[in-house]
Amino acid sequence: MKKTVFIAAAIICSLAFTIQKKTKVVFFGDSITELGAKPGGYVSRVDSMSKQEGKAQQYEFTGAGISGNKVYDLYLRLEEDVLAKDPGIVVIYVGVNDVWHKTLTGTGTDPDKFEKFYQGILNKLKARNIIAVLCTPAVIGEKNDMSNPQDGDLNRYSNIIRSIAARNGLPLVDLRKKFLDYLRENNPQNKEKNILTYDRVHMNEKGNQLIADAMWGVIKEIK
Repeated sequence: MKKTVFIAAAIICSLAFTIQKKTKVVFFGDSITELGAKPGGYVSRVDSMSKQEGKAQQYEFTGAGISGNKVYDLYLRLEEDVLAKDPGIVVIYVGVNDVWHKTLTGTGTDPDKFEKFYQGILNKLKARNIIAVLCTPAVIGEKNDMSNPQDGDLNRYSNIIRSIAARNGLPLVDLRKKFLDYLRENNPQNKEKNILTYDRVHMNEKGNQLIADAMWGVIKEIK
């Protein structure tokens, strides 16, 4: 009897000290994500928030953002920059350059191609049993009255992502909605920047925190 009790106690102790395997979370995107992985960026903030909530042993956060990337760039580097890291969760934040570069450099992405490449990424993730978290593009200009030149396209591409998320049964971080709601409340002078961004696109401290709050709220609920 004593021997049985001893063995049971040993097993319990062994389980208690077993190192929990962390869920690898890769943030996949463009320059907003590239900057987000630097100190003070939203990826770094998500990491800090997980530690503050006592979840440091549950997650490992990595940024995989490259400046100028569009959805087809993400598709082409998915294997090397994401799948090779064997993540459990991939947060996809793309769309700003697909819209912005239409007028900036004439190299944007048409809506139908955007949707096909996006779904192609999801198909590859699903084949590896990786959970994708989809994010709508936030802003290109912070005016709150829909007078930013790319507002119409951002809304259109955000709707495409919302539709893809619903069709695939995947979690959505609706940054477009969150940013618009925030700007309506906090941009009474209708400024085009310096509310959540420093240049109309890339995040300042408040913008990074808003993104971090939204993403972390979704990530930690994934089972």
